[in-house]
Amino acid sequence: MKDLKLRVEAIVDRVEDVQAADPIAARLRDLGFVAGEPVRVVARGPIGGDPLVVQIGYTRFALRRAEAARVMIRVAA
Repeated sequence: MKDLKLRVEAIVDRVEDVQAADPIAARLRDLGFVAGEPVRVVARGPIGGDPLVVQIGYTRFALRRAEAARVMIRVAA
């Protein structure tokens, strides 16, 4: 998701765990980054595009690019 263009709708496929019982991946899932959820990037930080402001439904989250890289997406048709 870290490379998704601004305001392009995408669908969450999965959140990748980088280790067993990954707490960051679990937190992302708790926040709503689950398969089938529509998501879009609504803003990027001024320095290196970090952080990203991501919207799921009516809720917006600021994610570091490293966190966003764990969220696998597909662009909505």
